[in-house]
Amino acid sequence: MKKTILVLSISLLASCVAVAQPRVEFVKGKNRIDVVIAGAPFTSYLYGPELPKPLLVPVCTPSGVEMNRPHPLVKTEGASTDHEHHVGIFFAVDQVNGVNFWKNTGVSPQIRHAEITQMAGGRGSGTLATVSHWIDDKQQIVLEEKRKMIFLAGEHNDEHAIDFSIDLTAENTRVLFEDIEEGMFAIRVSDYLRETDAGAALEQGRPLPEESLSGTGRYFSSNGDQTAKNIWGKRARWVALQGVRKDKVVGVAILNHPASINYPTYWHVRNYGLFSANPLGQADFQKQQPKRYRKNKIIPLRLTLEEGETAHFRFLVIVYDRIRTHEQMEERFREFAK
Repeated sequence: MKKTILVLSISLLASCVAVAQPRVEFVKGKNRIDVVIAGAPFTSYLYGPELPKPLLVPVCTPSGVEMNRPHPLVKTEGASTDHEHHVGIFFAVDQVNGVNFWKNTGVSPQIRHAEITQMAGGRGSGTLATVSHWIDDKQQIVLEEKRKMIFLAGEHNDEHAIDFSIDLTAENTRVLFEDIEEGMFAIRVSDYLRETDAGAALEQGRPLPEESLSGTGRYFSSNGDQTAKNIWGKRARWVALQGVRKDKVVGVAILNHPASINYPTYWHVRNYGLFSANPLGQADFQKQQPKRYRKNKIIPLRLTLEEGETAHFRFLVIVYDRIRTHEQMEERFREFAK
C-alpha cells in the first residue's frame, strides 16, 4: 500500500510540474504568426511579399518589456532612424554570389517566405518551422532556407528563449559567401539598450536621473570582454547585452551552438544597437584588427556551397528580466551546447 501511495504521489507531482509550465500558442493572421506565452504576447513572425526578409518583432521579456527598436515598421517620436534594414530579429548577409541580402529594404533581392512546415504549440515549448527562398536581383533562387524555431517558455526564472536551427542549401547554382562584416544572425535592440556613458555609470553603481536612461546598455561576452568596442570582430561562444528600462534591468543574449558552422562565431556588435553574430565575416574582421592579425596571418573562410550542399547555423536567443552574471550565462551555454 505504501509503495502504491508513493507511486501515486510521484505521478501527481510530475503532473503538477507539467501543468505549471507556461503554454506556448501560435495565432495565425495575414502574413504573420503571433507567439503567445502564458496568454501574453512574446513575439510575432512577420513575412509577406512586401518585406525584404522574414522578421521577428517585437520580442518581449516575460514582464512585457520590448527589446526591439520599432523603426521603421512603427514610427516613434524620438526613436533612432538609422540603418532601416535593421529590423527585429533577422537572418541575412551581404555578398552572396555578389548580391547584398543584408542591406536590402525593398523586394529585390529578397528573402521570401515560402511555406510553414510545422506549427505546434504546447506546455513549455512550441515549434514553428518555415521554408524561405533567397532570391537574387535577377529573380533566381540561389538558396533555400529551412528554419526551425523552438520557443521556450520560462525555462528558467524570468526568461524566455528561441532556439533557432537554420539550414541554407544552394539551389540551382554554386554559391559563394564572401567574408564581410555585414551579417548575419542579428537583432536591432531598442534605443534604451544602446551603449553610452549612462551604461558605464550604471555598471559602476552611480545613480542616474530617468531622463538620462536613453542608452543604458552594456555588452559582455564569454571571453570576459565588455563593451561593443572590445567585443566587435572577435570570436566568442556567447554575447549578452543588458540595460535598464523604467528601473528594471532587462537583457538579451545570443548563444552560438558548437554544431553551427565556423564555431565559435565572430561578432558584429555596435554601440548604437546592432547585435549580430556573423560566422562568415572571418577575413573582414581579421583585416580590421591589425594588432591581432598580421597581413600574412589572415585566413579567409569564403564559404562555398556546391549545388545541393547545405550549411548549418544554430543560435539561442534569450530575453530576460533581472541582471545576469557571466557565470549564469556560462551555465546557460553549457545547457544549450549539450
